Amino acid sequence: MREVLRSKIHGAKVTESNPDYVGSITVDEDLLDAVGMWVGEKVLVASVDSGQRLETYTLAGKRGSGMIGVNGAAARLIKEGEIVLIIGFEMTDEPLDPRIAIVDGDNRVTELIEG
Repeated sequence: MREVLRSKIHGAKVTESNPDYVGSITVDEDLLDAVGMWVGEKVLVASVDSGQRLETYTLAGKRGSGMIGVNGAAARLIKEGEIVLIIGFEMTDEPLDPRIAIVDGDNRVTELIEG
């Protein structure tokens, strides 16, 4: 078994950073659907700006809102306005074709790469 890239939201802008929230990362449901991520899925979040990397789980944000909200303790590491990568992995014994969504400054998908 290998842990391989399955999905990625590339270049998303953090729209909210809330350390008082219980935890997780809130992602516009349209973005979750675009790459096939599930609510509650464990993800790696990497900040392009600060280099911070952390693991958390996804929550569904309002569809079409462009919401990327870093919550709880993670909000002390990644702040509003930072550009992030949100990466999902899968354990498998077969190669996968990942789904990667490239997004613009409003967190809208500009390109969907499959494979």
